[in-house]
Amino acid sequence: MTKVLAEKLRGIEEVFWLSASDIWDIAMKFKKEISEGLSGKSSLKMLPTFLQAPDGGETGTFLAIDFGGTNIRLQLVELIGQGRFAIRKQQSFLLKDPSGAYDYTSQDATAEVLFDFIAKQIANLLEHAAACPLGLTFSFPCRQIEANRAVLLNWTKGFKTSGVEGQEITGLLEKALAKKGLHNVNPVAIINDTTGTLLTAAYCNPCADIGSICGTGHNTCYLEPNEPPMIINMESGNFNKFPLTVYDRSLDRASEKPGEQLLEKAVSGRYIGEIARFILQDMARQGLLFQEKKPGFVSTANGISAGDLALMLADDTPDLIHISHWLKINGNMITSTPEERQALKTIASLVTTRSARLIGATYVGILQHVDPELTQQHVIGVDGSLFEKMPGYRTKVREVLQEIYQDKADRISLALTKNGSGIGAAIAAATCTGKRN
Repeated sequence: MTKVLAEKLRGIEEVFWLSASDIWDIAMKFKKEISEGLSGKSSLKMLPTFLQAPDGGETGTFLAIDFGGTNIRLQLVELIGQGRFAIRKQQSFLLKDPSGAYDYTSQDATAEVLFDFIAKQIANLLEHAAACPLGLTFSFPCRQIEANRAVLLNWTKGFKTSGVEGQEITGLLEKALAKKGLHNVNPVAIINDTTGTLLTAAYCNPCADIGSICGTGHNTCYLEPNEPPMIINMESGNFNKFPLTVYDRSLDRASEKPGEQLLEKAVSGRYIGEIARFILQDMARQGLLFQEKKPGFVSTANGISAGDLALMLADDTPDLIHISHWLKINGNMITSTPEERQALKTIASLVTTRSARLIGATYVGILQHVDPELTQQHVIGVDGSLFEKMPGYRTKVREVLQEIYQDKADRISLALTKNGSGIGAAIAAATCTGKRN
């Protein structure tokens, strides 16, 4: 590796690396934003869910709807108690037909048509007329009114269905269920996927008091211990009190909503590949990489994905042949130099490591708010592709907790918590109906 290239990479590492003191500083700012958000206004929205954590004794059969994108999943979930559950039935359906036969996400579709279609799928799943409480995971920006009432603030993820924004979602669903004669189905809870993750973790372990999504997007919720105890949805992706690099600023300027969701843009799977691309673009412009031929992904928006970074990190072959193959396929580079391949792996490591350490800093901020002396056991339930599949990611989050809490770090557990969107919705329904053994 040339001296100039090595110096450039060291300079990038310096701006991306967060020391233990940096972590503590960010954590304290996050803690301050929590307090300010609870009492007034901050970068954290601190939205009440009107839900408490389960204790694992909730039982019964519940219908769960996972509505977080164009693929909706229905599940008939049996909560058995003692943290155990079983999925008795499951069905998925698309709101947008790939062949173009229908599209309930377009502006031409109405709220009535959309929810009538969902009610029809519920009728297909249920074969009996027994009373069935329903929990809905609705992962779009909402203002929660009660545990089972939430108003859609604005669509995201490409949805444009008319007549839904500004409307109370459970009411729209109730009308559709009534039209379909599904009077036995009673929507009793509406949550987002982050709350669902915490509920699922807490159902299995009473020490769980933080739930987090570390995947395509990012958000965290926690159990606020002050009266009344309640799960608070932080919308933490909007946190903005941390150092931004020149590459973060370039990404933010090119985004749909500059100045918003700055933490999410720095840590989530949707954006970290783009941060890496901006770094490579900078290095190529300076003639440090791809001197023979600049690959197309360098100048193409979203030309690198989080999955690509995972491939680079996982390449432990002596000559980085997997990265070489990736360059051939994605960059049309028949040949690449060892320096170029190593630079790609180094950049992937810098970007993903900072992501994990920033996430870890926010967890420290929450723990400092709820338990400053760390006198209790805490379980952080986490779901998402970054946490589950990015090589070394979970370990790097763990390292942050160990650096800050040292010999007390064993009081904090990180638990991969899958299917919170489904199981969590069922648990929310159980806590709202008070069903338990």
